[in-house]
Amino acid sequence: MNQIHKTIGYKGQYFSKEYVTIKHHKNKLRYLREETVAKQFKNGDTEIVVHFENKDETITLNQYSSSADILKYLGKKFI
Repeated sequence: MNQIHKTIGYKGQYFSKEYVTIKHHKNKLRYLREETVAKQFKNGDTEIVVHFENKDETITLNQYSSSADILKYLGKKFI
């Protein structure tokens, strides 16, 4: 299952994914568009971890999460 991180901060929000490379290289961090993440999330093979910069709180959402939580943290595109 793919894991994508959504970071919510004071200046905005963004989606990112970390790609693991071979052991002597650094892992790659890529920023993703919301449409791409919504498409993967609807297919059911992705879970999204929501991070808040101003709090130490994280929330994990997948296709089986309640629709109220998905609407609150991700938006209408993900339902």
